[in-house]
Amino acid sequence: MTRTIALAAALAVTLTAPAAAQDAKPRPIAEQIGAGGRPAGAPWSRSPVYAQNGMAATAHPLATQIALDVLKAGGNAVDAAIAANAVLGLMEPTGNGIGGDLFAIIYDPKTGKLHGLNGSGRSPKGQTLKQLKAKLGDAKSLPPLGHLSVTIPGTVDAWFTMHQRFGKLPIKDVLAPTIRYAREGHPVAPVIAEYYRRAYRNFDRNADKFDFTNARKTWFANGAPKAGEVFRNPDLANTLERIATNGRDEFYRGQSAQVMVDYLKRQGSAYSLEDFAAHRSDWFDPVCVAYRKGYELCELPPNTQGFAALQMVNILKNVDLAQWERGSPQVLHYITEAKRLAHADVAKFYADPGFAPFPMDLLSDEYGRKRFALINPDKATPEFAPGEPKPEPKLDGPGDTTYMTVVDKDGLMVSLIQSNYRGMGSGLTPDGLGFMFQDRGELYSLDPKHANAYAPGKRPFQTIIPAFVKKDGQPYMTLGLMGGGMQPQGHVQVLINLVDYGMNLQEAGDAARLNHEGGREPTEPTTGPSIDPLGTLYVEPGIPAATVAALKAMGHKVEVVSDGAMFGGYQAIARDPKTGVLTGATEMRKDGQAQGY
Repeated sequence: MTRTIALAAALAVTLTAPAAAQDAKPRPIAEQIGAGGRPAGAPWSRSPVYAQNGMAATAHPLATQIALDVLKAGGNAVDAAIAANAVLGLMEPTGNGIGGDLFAIIYDPKTGKLHGLNGSGRSPKGQTLKQLKAKLGDAKSLPPLGHLSVTIPGTVDAWFTMHQRFGKLPIKDVLAPTIRYAREGHPVAPVIAEYYRRAYRNFDRNADKFDFTNARKTWFANGAPKAGEVFRNPDLANTLERIATNGRDEFYRGQSAQVMVDYLKRQGSAYSLEDFAAHRSDWFDPVCVAYRKGYELCELPPNTQGFAALQMVNILKNVDLAQWERGSPQVLHYITEAKRLAHADVAKFYADPGFAPFPMDLLSDEYGRKRFALINPDKATPEFAPGEPKPEPKLDGPGDTTYMTVVDKDGLMVSLIQSNYRGMGSGLTPDGLGFMFQDRGELYSLDPKHANAYAPGKRPFQTIIPAFVKKDGQPYMTLGLMGGGMQPQGHVQVLINLVDYGMNLQEAGDAARLNHEGGREPTEPTTGPSIDPLGTLYVEPGIPAATVAALKAMGHKVEVVSDGAMFGGYQAIARDPKTGVLTGATEMRKDGQAQGY
């Protein structure tokens, strides 16, 4: 019987594929065949993962396996998170690495407290805004490539700061899997290969604007690495081995620091060894805002954009979204307008709190009600201005980032995000170290009156945000979603899917999303018109065509985008406070895997 079916299937293929068509270029898979069916859950999703003893969700299956190996070897969630993040810097350098920054929210079951870690770097102390502008010439913003956009890489210090407070295993054991993979090699994953291709195209066509020599040698000697190709990075192995042996000071005061400073100075940078030696991470308390049904969303304060998600929550809890279908124009309209309102404030107030304290009134229920009242339910408002609490390069667009999360059997929960920012980073790779500097400094404003204005020793505005969710006052869920300005609106969309529409953890991430780009930016001048006040509402093909038409009729500029890249990449782990059962999810937009044991 099986042989008969196989022969019939082969005959059918032969009969429906004429000889002339067999030699033609294959059509896109989406035109050839659709998705199969499912016996349970949404037909466009798959099952979440359940386990009891530990769980990890990352953007690469091998990173997830390493995290679980560390847990099984006696490490806790912090050890496993550092190990997974280290290997992602090797396997997903298009999104992160030790040349970038890190933020984390950690729930400690021993104290019942949430801890927020800001592991972002600062500008050179010896360079003023006037000196920076002189280097920029006629440019109105910082460039994404070259030394001017580099800020101190904060990741290594963040690892050691987390490890000192929570870690169990020696850091040498935690970094060992990455060192081994860097020497022996790993096969490149498909989505990461696509991001390699995009990064190489951008670097190669702009190679006259920056020093591409070391980056080309490290990653692109034979063009962009392809899916399935075995990639090795012995320079990174050597760097991590020195860090594992000599500690964080190797990176900020030792041999690696000297190499970085010497390299940056050759590029014309103002960084000194003293700038690297002075770097530190900081602990902050996350702030939580109630949504409904007992759920609270928790985010980190500026210089991140985390509070934008909280502002959206405070706006959207004033309307019962569940009265409409999830894919309706009304729901997408309210989410979009809430995002635009929140980001009008992001553009004005979000900056390094050491230079511009954040007006906490922006997070009040009363302020949320006032902002909600500005939304016209029937049409898009042409432009939203920032609010007036009591006491503005481009934010939106693709950000190259990785989010990951680990939870162990004791309930230690780590929500961690790490990034090189746009396009894999600045393009600059210090001699023989095997990583690329981030270009996070692109996000400074050049307006001296702006809260986010460039200043010596200042952290720039940051797009990367980990999140955490409480339920009925108890720790419930780690959550993150990669991708520039997509992140806060992505956090809120996942929360809406869970709370208002009863989706499970996997469905909440697989469901079609929107990504609004545009509006006032944190790099624009504080006065004058916005460059793009209405912005563009991008949606995925899963949004009904009738909804797209209705949104256009409401005045939104709408575009349907099918490749998924600009809609982020989601990971989450929920923990049942009564049973300790863990539920994990990742999604189709990345190569990742959620797994437990």
